[in-house]
Amino acid sequence: MRRQHLLPTAGDTHALGRALAEVLRPGDLVVLVGPLGAGKTALTQGIGAGLEVREPVTSPTFVIARVHRGGRVPLVHVDAYRLGSVADVDDLDLDASSAESVTVVEWGQGLVEQLADGHLEVRLDRRDDDVRTATLVPHGPDWEQRLQATQ
Repeated sequence: MRRQHLLPTAGDTHALGRALAEVLRPGDLVVLVGPLGAGKTALTQGIGAGLEVREPVTSPTFVIARVHRGGRVPLVHVDAYRLGSVADVDDLDLDASSAESVTVVEWGQGLVEQLADGHLEVRLDRRDDDVRTATLVPHGPDWEQRLQATQ
């Protein structure tokens, strides 16, 4: 079952990320899908705040992946925009840290789903009136139940 959220402000996007962090646990994979400016990094910043990571969560566009430690669960934040294939993802060796971390991948659709048995897909969009929307699409056996806690 898909759940849609209206996000009129960046603060609302951040708050959704914090709410998602409450149900995230080590080994989880979150795949963010959406155009430039839809709120992928803002959502990840909210997730980082909810996981209590200490350093600022910034876009990993130029480094491809950042690991944020010091919170209740490490956060691996990946920008797969410049990755062209599953082989490029394999080269990052993300599965080495995925069991003990929450991994959030921007632009990862079709590239990273094999990293976990199930994952949460978050489809972000920006409407003409600049209101963002987020559609949560669970993939896997327990995501539906876990998402009920974010309502």
